Amino acid sequence: MYIPKHFALYIPIFIAIVAASSFYDNPEQDLLPAGGDSQEELLKKWDFEWGFSGISTFAHLKHVKCLTTPSVPFDIGIIGAPFDTAVSYRPGARFGPRAIRAASSRQTAFRGFNARRGLNPYTSPFTILDCGDIPITPFDNALALTQMTSAFSTLGSRNPALSHAMNPHPKLLTLGGDHSIALPALRALNKIYDSPMAVVHFDAHLDTWHPAKYPSAWESPQSDFNHGSMFWIASNEGLILNGSSAHAGLRTRLSGDSFADFDDDERQGFLRISADDIDEMGTAGIVAAILERVGTTVPVYLSLDIDVLDPGLCPGTGTPEPGGWTSREVIKILRGLEPLNVVGADIVEVAPAYDGAGEQTALVAAQVGFEILTSWVGRGMKEMQRVEPEEGIVKGGVRDEL
Repeated sequence: MYIPKHFALYIPIFIAIVAASSFYDNPEQDLLPAGGDSQEELLKKWDFEWGFSGISTFAHLKHVKCLTTPSVPFDIGIIGAPFDTAVSYRPGARFGPRAIRAASSRQTAFRGFNARRGLNPYTSPFTILDCGDIPITPFDNALALTQMTSAFSTLGSRNPALSHAMNPHPKLLTLGGDHSIALPALRALNKIYDSPMAVVHFDAHLDTWHPAKYPSAWESPQSDFNHGSMFWIASNEGLILNGSSAHAGLRTRLSGDSFADFDDDERQGFLRISADDIDEMGTAGIVAAILERVGTTVPVYLSLDIDVLDPGLCPGTGTPEPGGWTSREVIKILRGLEPLNVVGADIVEVAPAYDGAGEQTALVAAQVGFEILTSWVGRGMKEMQRVEPEEGIVKGGVRDEL
């Protein structure tokens, strides 16, 4: 290639300028001390995760196998229940915990401040851990029910990390899994609190169906345990506080040719709020109706089936029903329910095989989790302020700053 003689004279100068000021300079670093960086320096350099990096835990929380590590206390535990062999239509919710965790990846401690509530749940005084999954058998539903009940009882009966009069036990947010997981959760909570629970149930379906409403000539006691009859079983076991529970977002078809399903539901003490009611009541009216029904002192189990949302927005679920609520409406209602004394909660029926490429169903489920955690921390902070000074507050563990 021909290079004009006068241009060639400038090549050494150009190289010298680039060598002196290149953006890509890689100067030799000073040798590290013989002992290497201090722990403080190592944490400063490397103890950080972007939304797209790190091992997948809920909101990049510290992962502890809580069931096998009783020495690590926590105030709120995220626990997966990958179980879906009690469904009546499409399976796949066993992969829900994994999908929800992945969808929560943009939730981080460094950008977790909830502006509507004025707090960051991930940097609060409360210890929040991702407790991993319950290893639930997929082969035997009776054994699976026993495993889940035992796991919920074990974790929920421990002492919290931040112990005070208003916080006697840690709280569990369960990522399902199909909706049948609510039965073992209620059995465990009944023992832990020695009390039936009020249930606030977001769902397109009643889930209070008598098991015989699923017709079959091949009857078995084990088939009674399914994702549409778990509240019927719980009610008959005395686990649900009759007269203080509520459904929200209903739009289900009923059995047979009558309103007999509603009659069964009323005997179990549920207030029914349909999806259509939001047009007249608005989100504020629905919040007011639930608070009036449940009150703010009785222990509450909050159970949210992702099919309460319209399948046009959240298609990744096993029993989709058109005509549901939007994510904005559900989140607005959840925020208004912070005064409830929620002692346990679940997010269920996320089946990622039916979700879109953008993971929209799992993203909504992860945001619901964030709102529940925010409300738990917000109510907990208020309760701490009401604790008498002489009662004291005992910190049983070290807060994870992520």
